[in-house]
Amino acid sequence: MKKIFAAFLLVSTFFVSLAVLSGCKTNSHKNTFIIWTDRKEMVSYAELFNSSQNKTKAIIVFKTGLSNSLPPARDEEKPDLIIGSWLKNSRTRKNYRELDALLGKDSVNTDIFYSQLISYGTVSGKQYLIPVSFDLPLMIFSTKNQEYISEKCMVSLDQVKEAAGKYNLTNKDGTYSQMGFGPSWDEDFLYLVTKENGPVFKEKGTSFSWNQDKLNKSVQFIKNWTTECNQSTTAELDFEFKYLYTPKYRQVTSGRTLFAYTTASTIFNIGYEQLNDIDYRWLSINGKLPVRDNIVSMGIYSKAKNPENAAVFIKWFFQEQNQKLMLERQEMMQLDTATFGIAGGFSSIINVNEHIFPACYRNLLGNLPDASLLQQPQPFPARWESLKERVIFPYLTEAVKTDSEKAEPQMNVLLNDWSKQFN
Repeated sequence: MKKIFAAFLLVSTFFVSLAVLSGCKTNSHKNTFIIWTDRKEMVSYAELFNSSQNKTKAIIVFKTGLSNSLPPARDEEKPDLIIGSWLKNSRTRKNYRELDALLGKDSVNTDIFYSQLISYGTVSGKQYLIPVSFDLPLMIFSTKNQEYISEKCMVSLDQVKEAAGKYNLTNKDGTYSQMGFGPSWDEDFLYLVTKENGPVFKEKGTSFSWNQDKLNKSVQFIKNWTTECNQSTTAELDFEFKYLYTPKYRQVTSGRTLFAYTTASTIFNIGYEQLNDIDYRWLSINGKLPVRDNIVSMGIYSKAKNPENAAVFIKWFFQEQNQKLMLERQEMMQLDTATFGIAGGFSSIINVNEHIFPACYRNLLGNLPDASLLQQPQPFPARWESLKERVIFPYLTEAVKTDSEKAEPQMNVLLNDWSKQFN
């Protein structure tokens, strides 16, 4: 029955979206509005919304490059509501309407949100975006190795380094049979370390600027970690190649390594039974829990045809009982496309995380992120994901090598190469 219901949802949504994509003027009807999104979960949420009331109907249009899709092409229907990542940048005020009139105890009460996240959607004191969900970094380890981790809820970089170093074992020939953790194993981990010295990367138009001194400190921190604990980057990568070819949760249960770096959206999307032997700690930076850059938010498009209907959806979406229904519907349908939580992360509503999430994700019982410790991300340009993958990650991967004979990488060179694709 679940598979039949899921198939019906996908087919029905396909035909509704097809009507928009094929050029039909669906949005000319006053009782409909169009949502542009890069989150596939919104299909299910829109179906739930449409069945819950008769005032208006949401039509989903999926946009892979959502943040780069504004303004719409001349032959496209304009969106009314936009939901996705990378919406906060220098163009926010131009692309979205002010939402202050929607905020209040009788509408969308800002008191229900994490204060750090609701302020993320403001520009010059005005609310343009409302946070939907967020993701957090963490370190996982086997329950068999809990004696190495004395901290109860979160660990710092220095604490990971110390515990990982104690876990190391070498063979008679000097190669590692156990390695607690290698910083070079994960590009995203290297990027996260740069936040230890304050903001290194900042939005600059459609690109970014960086503080080279802070970046050098981060690179040196990683190099010191590697040489002090794991001999060299080559030793780390050789160990990774030899032993760490399984999913991360299996890497730590194998006993070969103590820690694996991952995120809440990744690890809690795995079945509870598969994580029976896994424990975790939130990874802190300077005593704070850094919200990952890809925070999901929503805003009403500045040239929306039906902003009133979009506002109805916003009010509905940010009610606790409705987010409970979203989570229950996801669990009931068990779609192959199902992801963790609300739109792939923790809800921006505190009570949803504290009272509803533990019933759906039992691993969170007793170790939810502390609301006071969240640290909002920097605003970044719309192509930030591409910039990280093509410029920043390659730079960091090369710069942290302790035994490379290559010249120091140049950020400007990588950035110029990346920019050529848009010239």
